[in-house]
Amino acid sequence: MNTKLTFISASIALTFAGSALAQVPAGYPADYQKIIDGARKEARLVIYSATDSKAAQPLIKDFNVLYPGVKVEYSDMNSTEVYNRFISEAAAGGNTADVVWSSAMDLQMRLASEGNALKYRSHEAGKLPAWAVWNDSAYGTTFEPAAIVYNKRLLTGSEIPRTHAAFAAIIKQEKFRDKVTTYDIEKSGVGFMFMTADGRENPQFGELQNAFGVAKVRVQSSTGTMLERISSGENLIGYNVLGSYALVRAKTDPSLGVVLPADYTLIMSRVQFINKAARNPNAAKLWMDYLLSVRGQTVIANESKLFAIRADVTGETTSAELIKIIGEKNVKPIPVHPSLLEYLAPAKRMAFLKQWKDTAGKK
Repeated sequence: MNTKLTFISASIALTFAGSALAQVPAGYPADYQKIIDGARKEARLVIYSATDSKAAQPLIKDFNVLYPGVKVEYSDMNSTEVYNRFISEAAAGGNTADVVWSSAMDLQMRLASEGNALKYRSHEAGKLPAWAVWNDSAYGTTFEPAAIVYNKRLLTGSEIPRTHAAFAAIIKQEKFRDKVTTYDIEKSGVGFMFMTADGRENPQFGELQNAFGVAKVRVQSSTGTMLERISSGENLIGYNVLGSYALVRAKTDPSLGVVLPADYTLIMSRVQFINKAARNPNAAKLWMDYLLSVRGQTVIANESKLFAIRADVTGETTSAELIKIIGEKNVKPIPVHPSLLEYLAPAKRMAFLKQWKDTAGKK
């Protein structure tokens, strides 16, 4: 996402007092009422996110049904902007987000591991995969694949790669020169994370980089731009495109085809944490628990279309359905863990980017 969008939920003229909906969720301890009462007094929640406002709006609307006294202020940015804005505002000691929610898992883990995340054991934590919870502070919230997206009008049959090795071989063909796109890994946090994950997972990663160089890859900082250019035919194929957005777009765009690679499919999970210095910590806890609950995850799966991470949620865009399609052994979740920081170390990052420029980035 290049653009900054701000969605401020409609203020609903109700308060917690007398509202039958603002009750302790079933199965929660009775003292959770203190958090609800605290959120009522705060009456505000500030979220910085890399999730499109269109995808987040159903969640915010449903959250306000449950907790109508909390006004949600939602700022939608790209993943690098989320990180930079939060750290600059936090360093200045000014107003910043209560909750940070981003697809750049590595940047989120840097913030969390450096002490910016409030330690809060969500009441829903036990329902998440073990790899999706770190230190009761950072939580994976979705189960989204990295996909290959192609133009169905212009590519057919053997021109459509089903594995990473096939992709690398195909894009060396003259037809694909200047027609391949992926994220600009210098500007896109999620793009950098996907590419470094490929570096760990793909034994032929060097060959893939060389293939990008032969194709003279065109890079973009947003998923939307890549999808637009593939749909129009300006580009023929895209790599590591965020599959949740691509699959939704493909349902209404007959020009787009989506491949989940058969050798392995990387799985990204949007990581969320509560700011340790949040001005509205109780409202932030309500939001965290809601987003991870069956109710919130059902909205994620069936309205936001971001792929629910919980195994007990039903719907088309869920982890369970995706695993059925790809096969459990080929699903490769990127863990919510400080190991993601490896390529954020300055020397390691610069070396990776230099290698990218010298091979994939050569023109």
